[in-house]
Amino acid sequence: MWADATEGEIATNTDPTGSWSLVVPLKPLARAKSRLGRAVGGDLRPRLALAFAQDTVSAALSCRAVGDVVVVTDDPVAGEALAALGARTVADTPAAGLNAALEHGARWVRARRAGAAVAVLNADLPALRPEELARVLEFSEEFPRAFVGDAQGIGTTFLSATSGVELRPSFGGESRARHLASGAVEVALPGLDSVRRDVDTGDDLGAALSLGVGRFTAGLASPAVPAADR
Repeated sequence: MWADATEGEIATNTDPTGSWSLVVPLKPLARAKSRLGRAVGGDLRPRLALAFAQDTVSAALSCRAVGDVVVVTDDPVAGEALAALGARTVADTPAAGLNAALEHGARWVRARRAGAAVAVLNADLPALRPEELARVLEFSEEFPRAFVGDAQGIGTTFLSATSGVELRPSFGGESRARHLASGAVEVALPGLDSVRRDVDTGDDLGAALSLGVGRFTAGLASPAVPAADR
């Protein structure tokens, strides 16, 4: 569990006046985390995908720098579960892939709060710590665009755009290199393991469990995670 939550509880931000709006994309659960299914089984896979998103959103909403969280998803079950935590949900009306969904979420935010600082956060960060996210957001305030590379140093788990700056997301595959090439500044602070640790495989899940996951994932995932597909 997170350091600022007691066992069985979700940490909450009692004064959600942070300046950042976070956009969290989530595929329909039936299609989410296909690689993880090889390690945990097809029945557990969609339930874990939702649990990851619930823990990610819970941690984000409890972060002092965050004002609101917008989840872009077409999954009604996930949308209802995440709205119950306090997130706003938006349909993926572009239906044109991940980056189009992220741009849609950012436009939705700024249509309601012009000039908002917007950041994208992956939905599969079950070990996310609010205090680590706060450090990332504080760093990001100093640059037009900033990003966090994943634990493998290949992908991206976070991308931000300050007020008046276009997000220009380029997620998928070797997105770290593309975000660097686009001029975004990498957040290279130490101690951001929970922000970097996305989960795609059984090995990833084992690493997240070692860091300590939120209560939704902890309720489903066994401490003994099968090895990822090899």
